[in-house]
Amino acid sequence: MTGKDKGVDASVRVALVTGAARRIGAAIVRTLHAEGWNVVVHAQSSIAAARALTDTLNAARADSAVAVRADLRDAAQIERLADEAYARWQRLDALVNNASTYYRTPFGSITPAQVDDLLATNLRAPLLLIQACMTRLADGGSIVNIVDTQARRGVPGFAPYIAAKAGLWTLTQTLALELAPRLRVNGVAPGHMIWAATPTLSAAEQARELARVPLRRLGGADEVARAVRWLLSAEAGYVTGVVLPVDGGLRLT
Repeated sequence: MTGKDKGVDASVRVALVTGAARRIGAAIVRTLHAEGWNVVVHAQSSIAAARALTDTLNAARADSAVAVRADLRDAAQIERLADEAYARWQRLDALVNNASTYYRTPFGSITPAQVDDLLATNLRAPLLLIQACMTRLADGGSIVNIVDTQARRGVPGFAPYIAAKAGLWTLTQTLALELAPRLRVNGVAPGHMIWAATPTLSAAEQARELARVPLRRLGGADEVARAVRWLLSAEAGYVTGVVLPVDGGLRLT
C-alpha cells in the first residue's frame, strides 16, 4: 500500500537524507521532522541505528519516518534508494546528500581502492542520487549537499577526500544552473563540528585545529541541521547555487 493509498496529508513534505542514522545526519533528520517533514532515513552499516531513530520519530508522529538501507557505492542501489524514497509517500520534496567517507590518506601511500572509495561516497554517489531523484522531486523542490569548508584549500594527508569534496562544491554550483528553475541546489560547508568517530587526528592535532577556529569551539551537529533547514525553507526560496559556510570562521584562517 502506498502513501497515497493511506491518505497522507498532501501538504506534508518529504525529505531523503543520506547517512542519517547518526551524528550530523541524524540531527538533520530530527530537525526537519520537528518542522513537520516526513523523512526517509538512509543508512548502510548503521541501519539498526537508523531504524531506532525512525521508531522514535514514528512514536512522536505516526507514519512519518522510514529507514532504507543502501550502499551508495553501488549504482543499482542508488536507483533503488530513489525509488523507495519516492514510493513510501508517493512524493519527494528534498534530498540532502550528507553521507560521507573520511579518513587520512598520506601522499605516497594512497591506494587506488582508497581513491575509489572516497570519490564514490563523497562525489559519485551524490551526483548519481541527484540524477536518480531529479524527476521524482516535486516542482520547487530542493537539494542540499554537505560539503566541507576546507574543500577549497590544501589539507595535507587527505588529498582524495578534499578533491572529492571540492568536486561536490563545484557540482552544487553546476547543477544549480542545470536544474533551475524547477529545483534549487545549495550546499552547507561545515568546519570542525564533531570529531570523527574513528579518530583521524591526535589530541594535539585536534587542539591545534580548534585553536585555528576564530570562535574557539566545535560547532556541533545542530548548527549544520539548522542551516539545512533554512536552505530547504520558503525563506530561502530565491537562494540557489550557494555553499553556506558553517565553520566558526575556520575558512578565514
